[in-house]
Amino acid sequence: MKFEFPHVEPPPGVSPADWNSSSWQFKNSLKNLEDYQRYYQLTDEERAGFSGQDQIFRVRTTPYYAQLGRGPYGALDPIRKILMPSRAELTPGVQHMLDPLGERKNNPVSRIIHRYPDRVLFLVTDFCSVYCRYCTRKHFTGQDQVFPNAEELETAFKYLQDHKEISEVILSGGDPLTLSNSQLSMVLRRIRKIEHIEIIRIGTRIPVVAPMRIDEELLEIIKRHHPIYMMTHFNHPRELTQLAAQALTRIVDRGIPTFNQMVLLNGVNNHANIVRALSRRLLYLRVKPYYMFQCDPSEGTDHFRTSIEDSENIQRQLWGSLSGLAMPNLSLDIPNGGGKVGLVPDFEQLRSPQRRIYRGWDGVVAEYVNPEPSTIETPVDFRQWE
Repeated sequence: MKFEFPHVEPPPGVSPADWNSSSWQFKNSLKNLEDYQRYYQLTDEERAGFSGQDQIFRVRTTPYYAQLGRGPYGALDPIRKILMPSRAELTPGVQHMLDPLGERKNNPVSRIIHRYPDRVLFLVTDFCSVYCRYCTRKHFTGQDQVFPNAEELETAFKYLQDHKEISEVILSGGDPLTLSNSQLSMVLRRIRKIEHIEIIRIGTRIPVVAPMRIDEELLEIIKRHHPIYMMTHFNHPRELTQLAAQALTRIVDRGIPTFNQMVLLNGVNNHANIVRALSRRLLYLRVKPYYMFQCDPSEGTDHFRTSIEDSENIQRQLWGSLSGLAMPNLSLDIPNGGGKVGLVPDFEQLRSPQRRIYRGWDGVVAEYVNPEPSTIETPVDFRQWE
C-alpha cells in the first residue's frame, strides 16, 4: 500500500511563504507561557510545568511542530506531550540524573565526548529548535552555547587529529542542522581533512520539527563531504507529515543513508501498533528504523519512562509481524556512562551444553542441537584486517 502523510496547515494570518521558511520558523519559535497560550488551551498540569521550566529545562518549539501537536486528543495528544512541560517534570522519580549517560566524565576536551574507542560525539551546538521534554542531555542543551568559540573549535579539531584510533565522528548537540550552512560546511570540511576519520554521522531532529530546513543548498554541503550518515529522530507516525516525507525523500535521493532512532515514551508511542506504523512508513521512505531506546532517567522524565518488561513486550509483538528491515533494535543506555546494551525478548525455554529449546513469536517450539566448539584455526592472514 501507499501511505498517506498528513498536511500541516499554517495558523490564520501566516502566509505559505513564511510557513515554509525555516528562518521564519526559528525566528517565531514558541519560547514561553504566552507563546504557548496562543496555540493551546493549557491545562493546570501544563501551566504548573511552565512555572518550573527554569528549574528543569527550557521550553521551545517551532510553530510547525506546535501546530502538529494541536490534534483532536487535547492534552493527551502524543506530539503535545513531547513539546509541552508538565507538573510531572517537577516531581523526582524513582531515578533522576542530570547526566544519565555519564558524558561529563568522558569529556576530555570541550565539546568532545569520547566514550567508545573508535568514535566520538562532537557537540557542535547546544541549541535545538524543539526542546523535547525527555531530553537526555539537559546538562548541556539549552545553555546558550550555540556555536563553539574559536578556541573550543581548535581544541576539538586537534583532539580529533591527535587520536588516530578515532574513525567516526558523530555531530550532535543540540541539533547540528540548526547551524548556518557556512558553519556546518566549515565543521565538515575540517573533519574531512583528518585522514583517519572515515565516517561522519549527523544526529538531527530537524526533519521532524522543521523539515523545510532540508533544502538543496544544505544537501549539497552534506553530499560534498560523503560518506555522511543522517540519524533522524521520529517517535510517532503522525510526525511523518507531507513536509517531513518530502524532506526525507530529498535526503535519500542525494545518496545520504538515513537511519531513525526513536525513544519509547509512555503515553506517546508505547504500543506495538504505533511502533509498527512508524517503522513501516519510515521504511517506505527508505529510512532504516535503527534504534528503539529506553527513555534515559534524566531529570523530570520519570513519567515518560516505560518499564523494561513493557518495552520487551512491544519488541516481542513486533518480532513476527514486522519485516526485519523495519525492525528497530531495542536498546538501553547503562546509566553513568556504561554504554548501550541490546534488549531482546527471551525466547529460550531450556538450555544445556548440548541443546537449546526455543519458543518463537507465534508459539512454535523446537530444539536446536548445539555443535561442538570449533577446532578450525583462524586463517594466518587475519592480522591484515586489524
